[in-house]
Amino acid sequence: MTSEHHAGNLSAAPGCPFHAAPMDAAAKAAPNGCPISARAAAFDPFDDAYQQDPPDYVRWSRDDEPVFFSPRLGYWVVTRYQDIKAIFRDNITFSPSIALEKITPTGPEANAVLASYGYAMNRTLVNEDEPAHMARRRVLMAPFTPEALKEHEPMVRELARAYVDRFIDDGRADLVDQMLWEVPLTVALHFLGVPEEDMQMLRQYSIAHTINTWGRPKPEEQVRVAHAVGNFWQLAGRILDKMRQDPSGPGWMKFGIRMQAECPDVITDSYLHSMMMAVIVAAHETTANATANALKLLLQRPQAWRAVCDDPGLIPNAVEECLRHNGSVPAWRRIATRDVTVGGVDVPAGGKLLIVMASANHDPRHFDDPDRVDLLRENASDHLTFGYGAHQCMGKNLARMEMQVFLEELSRRLPHMRLREQAFSYVPNTSFRGPEHLWVEWDPSRNPEGTDPALLERSTPVRMGETSRHAVSYPVVVESVEPVTADIVRLRLVPPDGRPVPRWQAGAHIDVECGDTGLSRQYSLCGDPADPRRLEIAILRDPASRGGSRWIHTALQPGQRLKIRGPRNHFRFDENDVRQVIFIGGGIGITPLMPMARRARELGLPYVLHYCGRSRDAMGFADELAALHGGRLRLHASDEGGRLDIPALLAAAGPDARIYACGPARMLDALQAGCAGWPDDALRTEHFAAAQGKLDPGQEHGFDVELRDSGISLTVPADSTLLDTLRAANIDVQSDCCEGLCGSCEVAVIEGEIDHRDVVLTRAEREAGDRMMACCSRARGKRLVLAL
Repeated sequence: MTSEHHAGNLSAAPGCPFHAAPMDAAAKAAPNGCPISARAAAFDPFDDAYQQDPPDYVRWSRDDEPVFFSPRLGYWVVTRYQDIKAIFRDNITFSPSIALEKITPTGPEANAVLASYGYAMNRTLVNEDEPAHMARRRVLMAPFTPEALKEHEPMVRELARAYVDRFIDDGRADLVDQMLWEVPLTVALHFLGVPEEDMQMLRQYSIAHTINTWGRPKPEEQVRVAHAVGNFWQLAGRILDKMRQDPSGPGWMKFGIRMQAECPDVITDSYLHSMMMAVIVAAHETTANATANALKLLLQRPQAWRAVCDDPGLIPNAVEECLRHNGSVPAWRRIATRDVTVGGVDVPAGGKLLIVMASANHDPRHFDDPDRVDLLRENASDHLTFGYGAHQCMGKNLARMEMQVFLEELSRRLPHMRLREQAFSYVPNTSFRGPEHLWVEWDPSRNPEGTDPALLERSTPVRMGETSRHAVSYPVVVESVEPVTADIVRLRLVPPDGRPVPRWQAGAHIDVECGDTGLSRQYSLCGDPADPRRLEIAILRDPASRGGSRWIHTALQPGQRLKIRGPRNHFRFDENDVRQVIFIGGGIGITPLMPMARRARELGLPYVLHYCGRSRDAMGFADELAALHGGRLRLHASDEGGRLDIPALLAAAGPDARIYACGPARMLDALQAGCAGWPDDALRTEHFAAAQGKLDPGQEHGFDVELRDSGISLTVPADSTLLDTLRAANIDVQSDCCEGLCGSCEVAVIEGEIDHRDVVLTRAEREAGDRMMACCSRARGKRLVLAL
C-alpha cells in the first residue's frame, strides 16, 4: 500500500474498512491481520513534526485511516472524535490501567536506580480500574468542585499580578521561564497543601517524570532521568509523612489523609504516595503547557489577541477554543480488555491504544472549519483535551480558572505584547505538550497602567463548571432604537467591526446582557434571516419587569454597545413541511413569527398569519406585515370585537395543519387544549414565561441519578434541582435562564420517567422521554439515567 492511498478508493481487506489487502507477501500485518500502510509504519509520535503540530501530523489518518496499528510504537492509534469519545465512555472495555506505564521500556541499569529509591508508583485516579476507581473518586472529589475552587481564585490572581510586575517594565520576557511554570506550580502546591519547595528542582523532577513515563529517553539519558524520578518519589514520601503528623488545615492531600481515616480500605498509604507525585505533575504541568500554547496561538493571530484584549468577556470561551485547537494533552492511552471493534477495525484483547485527542479536536465531522481559531465557537468545550466520562480530569476547572486569570492579566496589562521571532521546541513525549520557551516583547512606554492606574484593580469573574455552548457573549452596537408603539421599541444591532452577523433561522432568539444590572433576557429575532448586516429584536415595556425591559426602554441609545449571546433556536420553523401553516402571534409574541411568515412566503408555502392584540394602536407591526403578506394577514383587535375564535379556527383548519404560536399563556393554553387530539407535531409554541414557580421542597421528592458516561450516581434532594446537583458533583452543564425557558441546560436521558416542567420541548419531544431541562424538570419516579 502506498502512502498516497485513500480508503474510499481501495478494496479493503476482509472485515476492515480502511486497510487494503497486502501488496506482497513481505507486507507487514497488524496483530489482527490488517495490513500496515506505509504511513502507519512511518508514524512516530516522538518525531519533531508530531511535537510541533499533532493534529496536522495525523491529518492523513483522520481523513483516510482513522484506526491503524503503529509497529514502531506497538499501539493501535485512533484519531477521530466519535471513536475516541466512545473509548473514553467505556472504561471497562478500554481499561486506563496503562496510562502511567512507561511507553518506552527502560534498561536494567535505570530500573536498578529506580529500585534503589524504593520507587513504587502504583494506581492513581488516572490509571485505576473499576470498581476501585469510582469509590476513590467519590471520596476525593469535593475539593475540585467549582464552588470549592472559588476560594483559590484570589490567590491565583495575586500571584499572576506579582509575576507580571517582575517583568512589566522590561519590554521582553520568556513567559514560560518567568511566569507560566512557577505560578501553576505554586498554585498546585497550594491546592495540595504542600510546602513550597525549590521551584527549579520540582520543575526538573516533573520533566523527568514526563520523560520517564511518556517519552523515549536515550540509553545514556535513562539513568539520569531515573535518579530524578527516584528523588521525586522520595520527596513526595517525605512531604506525605510530615502531613500525616498534622493532617488538619487546607489542602487536597491533607483532605485525602483525613478521608483515609474514614475509608482506610479505599484510600491506602500506597495510593496517597502515588497520588502525591502524580498530582504535583498533573496539577501544574498541564496548566503551564496549556497556557503557553494558548498565548502562542492567540499571539500568532493578532486579530484574535486584539479581540480578547478589547473584550475580556471572550476569555472563558477563548480558553476552551485554545484547549481545543492547541491543548496540552495531545494523546492518552488505553488497553482493550476484550476483542473489540473500534471505528470498524477489529482490535484484539490486550491491544494497546494511543488515542490522539488533539486529532479528535480537529475532526471536521464534529467541529466546523476545525483548523480556524474561532473565539465565538459554540461547541468549543466539546473538546476532549480533559478526556470524557468516568476518568475526565478532576482538575479541569482548576486549570480553566488559572488560564482565564492568566489571559486576563496579560491581555489587560500588555495588550501590545507580540511574539518575538523564535523557533519553538518541545520535550519529546506522547502526552504532554507545550513550548519550552515563549519569548514575547512590547514597548514599556505604551503600558496602559502608566496612564490608567485603576486598571490594576479591575477583574472579570472566572466562569467555571459550565460548558461554553451558547454561553459566550460578544459585543454589538445599537444601530437604531425605533419606537413601534408607545410600549414597544425595535432595536437594530450590528457587529462593531463590520463583520457579518451569525447565521440564524426563523424562530431563533438572542440573550441580551442588560448593562450592569446583572440581568440576561431572551428576545426573539424579528428581522430578516437573509440580512447578514444586522439583527433585530423588539421589546415590550413590561410593568412587571424585573429590570430587563425597563433598562432597555430607558437606558439604551443608538451607538451604545451591548453584549449578546446566540442566536439559539428552540422554536424552529420546519421549512420542509408542505402542509398548511398557521402562524398565531399574541401581542409581542408576533416577533418570532415575523421571520417564519417571511420565510413561508419566500418558499411559496400555504400559510396564514394571525396577529392578535388589545387594540390596533398596540399592534405596531400591522402595517409592515400587511405590506408583506397582504390577504394572508388576519388582524384581531380585542377592543373592536375581533378576538380570535380559537375553536372556530381549529375546526376550519383540521389536524392536517401545522400551527406555530407565541403569546400570552391563556392563548397558548387554549390552543393546546384544542389540539389535544391532533398529531404530536401539529402545534409548536413559545412562551413568555415559565409555567412552574420556584421549587417547593414540601411538594417534591428526591430521586437518584446515574450518570452513565461518568460512572457516577447522585441523589437529587427534594430541595435541590438536578442542575445544582450536577454542578456540585463537578459535572459541566450550561445554564442561563434557570426557568425552563431557554433550553440551554438540556441533558440527554437514557432511562426513567421525566416530570417535564419546561416550556421548550414539544409534546412529541416530551413523550419521547430522551431529554430534559436540568434547571427545572425532575424524575416522576425514583431514578433517572443520563448520558453525562
